[in-house]
Amino acid sequence: MPVSAQPTGVVVKPDLRLGLIGANIAQSRSPELHRAAGRQCELAVEYGLYVPNELGASFDDTLRDCAAKGLRGVNVTYPYKERAAELVSIDDPLVRGVGAVNTVLFQAGAAVGFNTDLSGFVAAYRSARGDAPPGVVLLIGAGGVGRAVAFGLAALGAESIRIADRNQAKAQGLADDLHAHAPLKEVSVWSSVEAAADGAAGVINCTPVGMAGYEGTPAPRAAIIGAQWAFDAVYTPPDTQFLQDAEAEGLQTISGEALFFFQGVQAWRLFSGLDVDGAALKEALKL
Repeated sequence: MPVSAQPTGVVVKPDLRLGLIGANIAQSRSPELHRAAGRQCELAVEYGLYVPNELGASFDDTLRDCAAKGLRGVNVTYPYKERAAELVSIDDPLVRGVGAVNTVLFQAGAAVGFNTDLSGFVAAYRSARGDAPPGVVLLIGAGGVGRAVAFGLAALGAESIRIADRNQAKAQGLADDLHAHAPLKEVSVWSSVEAAADGAAGVINCTPVGMAGYEGTPAPRAAIIGAQWAFDAVYTPPDTQFLQDAEAEGLQTISGEALFFFQGVQAWRLFSGLDVDGAALKEALKL
């Protein structure tokens, strides 16, 4: 038998064990991204999906179980990013200000939290719009990804952010944190998406509305007329009704696929300590 051949029945031990914790994640492409990055770096990657409700466990127990099983780290998605921030150590003061974590690294008996949504959004925005300022932005959704994107908008020099969320207390909490931690001229909380969209240059969806299982759009098409650009954090599917409406009205659109890609590459670096060829990875993922 040639030296390179694998005997039948031999299980190759993974070099890196990772996972994703969230709800409604069956269609997530995170396993595909990290396995493709692993192939590029010649690492065998095991990437599991963990849905607490399906496991009959809490998020807290699921996170602890992933650490106990020997995973190197996990990604965290809706609706657990804010809870994750309460359970892990966070070294970056900006991420502490965001109050949400989407990447957890298990090391030396500790769980350390990061937010690659923030840096991933900044990279996605700049890849599409270069140095163009965001202007006045309507942010729909003040949850975990909304908080990260809001701080990303501050880093990009947004003129002001209008936050619209059904949960007014959550929206106000984000506004207060932005005032405390980010250099913004104006942050305001709105109860009506339509009213908040009037005069906005950018419109952003950071709710699950539009993703598989949560069909619809967070903003009526008429409300986004006159805006310049739109971003949707949803990437399954990439062509949400919200982005279709924005394109039909002539807005420059940024798909959630861009955020998915850039946050994923940055999470991979944290998990593996290795860089990847971004163009080759995009080609492998057909993005």
